[in-house]
This record gives sequence, C-alpha cells and structure tokens, in this order.
Amino acid sequence: MMGAHSPMQPSSHEPPDGSYPLLDQVNSPADVRALEPEQLPELCAQLRAFLLESVQGTGGHLGSNLGVVELTVALHRVFDFRRDRLVWDVSHQCYPHKVLTGRREGFAKLRRTGGMCGFTNPAESEYDLFHTGHAGTSISLGLGMAAAAALEEDPPHVVSVIGDASLGAGVAFEGLNYAGALGSRMLVVLNDNEWSISKSVGSLARYLSRIRSTRLVQRAGQET
Repeated sequence: MMGAHSPMQPSSHEPPDGSYPLLDQVNSPADVRALEPEQLPELCAQLRAFLLESVQGTGGHLGSNLGVVELTVALHRVFDFRRDRLVWDVSHQCYPHKVLTGRREGFAKLRRTGGMCGFTNPAESEYDLFHTGHAGTSISLGLGMAAAAALEEDPPHVVSVIGDASLGAGVAFEGLNYAGALGSRMLVVLNDNEWSISKSVGSLARYLSRIRSTRLVQRAGQET
C-alpha cells in the first residue's frame, strides 16, 4: 500500500485559527471510529492545524507528521490498536498518532526534559509498542509479532508503516523477503513522499516514481 501525500499539501477544510471544535471531541481512537465518515476531512484539517501551531512553538519533526495525518486517521478508524499491532518506522511521524491516542496536552512539553518523547514510547501509552528511533526496523518488528500472533486462535492484525527512505535499508528488504517466504498475515504501508533527509535519489526512488505514475495508481488517487 502506498501513500504519496505531500507534507505541506493545503486542505480545503481549514478550521478557524486556534479553534479545534471537532478535535476537542477526540480523546481516543474510539472517538475517531464514532465519527461520521463526512466528518473525517474536517478532523484531518484540525489535526494538521494543531500540529502546525504546536510544533512550530516547541520544535520537533513537522513535515514528516503533516504528511501522515490522513493515513493515521485512517489506520485508527479501521483498526483497534489496543488489540491490533502498529509499528512506525523511525517513528518521527507519530505526532498525529499521539494526538489521537489521548496525548494532545503533552505537546506543550514535546521533546523537553520531563516532557513527551518525540518518538513512540511504551511508557507513555499502551498504543506505543516500542521506543523506536532507527530506520528500517518496522517490517522485521511487525513480522516477529505476526509470526507470534499466528499461534493465537483469533490473531490480531499487524501493521508496519515505513517511509520510502527507510525502505532502502537492508534490514527492511530482509524483513520483506522473510515475510513473503513465511506468508505472514501482516500489512506493510509504504508512505512514499519522495523525501528523506533531502530529496530521495537512486534506483529505488526512480522505481517508486514509476509506480506512482501508472494509470492504476493515478486513477485510484482520483477516486479517493
């Protein structure tokens, strides 16, 4: 699964400055699932506006988080990660996830001594499985959980989110190769925004660009 959302793509649902009436109602993923489908674009717009206001004041990763707002809302809408499993690669794009899992107030002290961590942290929430901060690890971590979950009678879903830059890591390819060999029940979401520390380069970047330009992918984007 691929996502090619630009980190700074403008929204047509901009809330008033400093006003987040819908976001104020969301204190857990259960609140996201309780919303009507037509409310989700507004939730995304208010979540993006909150991140812009908050992170510009405290510092932290901004672009990587703005680019996964819709993806994060969709994941928490479809899955219940109290039971299902979610792993973010590097996890520098977990701010929307933290807001939706009840940690919005923690952004006042983001990445400060005694404050909220800038990455996923199990000490903060049951929705964070690992204290992640390295690239390329999410697929292998997810595969390990999927293999263990396969022994259960009713196994949970396992979702690994990885960016196009992290996908170039050798351990990511190793995880994909092994997952394919095992036939494990897991979902790998590729967040392809053509950017890492700088503009993505190399044969993998060119290959992903060709995939994005296919008629099938373009038509799917137009229909969503």
